[in-house]
Amino acid sequence: MTGFRTLFYKEVLRFWKVATQTLTAPIVTAMLYLLIFGQVLEGRVEVYPGVSYTAFLVPGLVMMSVLQNAFANSSSSLIQSKITGNLVFILLPPLSHWEMFSAYVLAAMVRGLAVGLGVFVITAWFAHLSFVAPLWIFAFALLGSAILATMGLIAGIWAEKFDQLAAFQNFLIMPATFLAGVFYSIHSLPPFWLAVSHANPFFYMIDGFRYGFFGHSDVAPGISFAIVTTFFVVLAGVAITMLKSGYKLRH
Repeated sequence: MTGFRTLFYKEVLRFWKVATQTLTAPIVTAMLYLLIFGQVLEGRVEVYPGVSYTAFLVPGLVMMSVLQNAFANSSSSLIQSKITGNLVFILLPPLSHWEMFSAYVLAAMVRGLAVGLGVFVITAWFAHLSFVAPLWIFAFALLGSAILATMGLIAGIWAEKFDQLAAFQNFLIMPATFLAGVFYSIHSLPPFWLAVSHANPFFYMIDGFRYGFFGHSDVAPGISFAIVTTFFVVLAGVAITMLKSGYKLRH
């Protein structure tokens, strides 16, 4: 396990050394979302009975921060290593594909969960939150961060330059996150967009996470958990296969 521990430590230290950029900046961004949307829509929108809009918004912002930062960590690490050429120092040691997968994904989860916790601590002051089912909160936070960390790993392996990685993030991750019910309940959508939302796996992560706070959700949490777990297993299989084959890593 020495190789795994060393790579994991290196990945955690990589984002911790620039914590202002990797931790503080996303928390400030989430805070701005809360101040803008909360001030504009508070008192005008009630998604769930007895739940203020600001309270509804907080879990969505927390989960959005977790997902986006978990993806950013693993994807940026790999693409930077490929561009600068220091990826060779990770490929030369006798690291198995399982060790590489675990180290990159777990380190990205640490960053995503750290940012999510920071967002929660700051935004929770603005709303009254309950914890109806805390186990669902932890389950979806862990699975969501693992999924986006794995997607970041896949994107980092596939991309050969920053433009390709930016396209992956701007045209897939960002739209899927914002259209996953962070700022609204999908039941308020017209039929076409309602169907589109049900095809978005990010929706089930956010909806299940929010259920843990209020006991209300658009989809039963058990169904969301099954869908999210299946999605993670498929993505993990793809990522491990890419690492094992050396796709775009070993030339």
